[in-house]
Amino acid sequence: MYDPLGNPPGGARPPSNTPQTPFGNPFYGASSGLIKGGLGAYGEKILGSSSEYVQSNISRYFSDPQYYFQVNDHYVRNKLKVVLFPFLHRGHWTRITEPVGGRLSYKPPIYDINAPDLYIPLMAFGTYVVLAGFSLGLQGKFTPEALNWLFMKGIVGWFLQVSLLKMSLFSLGGAEAPLLDIVAYAGYAFTGLCLAVLGRIIVSYSYYFLMPWTCLCMGIFLVKTMKRVLFSEVRSFDSSRHHYLLLFIALAQFPLFIWLGNITLNWLF
Repeated sequence: MYDPLGNPPGGARPPSNTPQTPFGNPFYGASSGLIKGGLGAYGEKILGSSSEYVQSNISRYFSDPQYYFQVNDHYVRNKLKVVLFPFLHRGHWTRITEPVGGRLSYKPPIYDINAPDLYIPLMAFGTYVVLAGFSLGLQGKFTPEALNWLFMKGIVGWFLQVSLLKMSLFSLGGAEAPLLDIVAYAGYAFTGLCLAVLGRIIVSYSYYFLMPWTCLCMGIFLVKTMKRVLFSEVRSFDSSRHHYLLLFIALAQFPLFIWLGNITLNWLF
């Protein structure tokens, strides 16, 4: 007798060549789950560390723009006093920090008078262009093209100030600061320029008193501010070299202010 499969009775059946499926292996799902879980955790670790590295470098070199517009009337008044009368500032020049997400972060300008903002520089820049155009109108030289020229001249002056501060930090041991911080510090120069140009419009001779005054005040403000940045960021300290470079930053305000304060349609004077 043969069984239904054609095998003789009592004979050994040939081994089955049917491949083993995952459903027949009780360890298949567990092992694949462990592999997938391990790979997933490793991938999340790599992506997490990479994203943290990118975010830390972005925040180091290019901060959140919204941070620089968190201001109010009280901050604007006090900040203008610090910029235009820096020697009357009796408080400290260091910025206030707070723990955010497990690390220290600077408080926004609305809570810290020493924090940089972009509201005052942008408003001062626009006011400078308007006052310069009005001054040209009093001289009978105003044209729409002249206003564009003054705008470009102001942008170039702002860029030169930013370049001066960035190169100074780089030459002093590689100190680093967010780019928008430097842009804000450089833009405060237009507050003094507005005061000098307005004085020329009202009383022409007052310009020769206001211009040196605003240059001196801006130099003191930048020296105090950049010294704080250097002490907190610089990797190596050389007091004599730092003092000479800070003095150079202060003295560089005079030719820059004179160039921007001379309201003409020429690049030089």
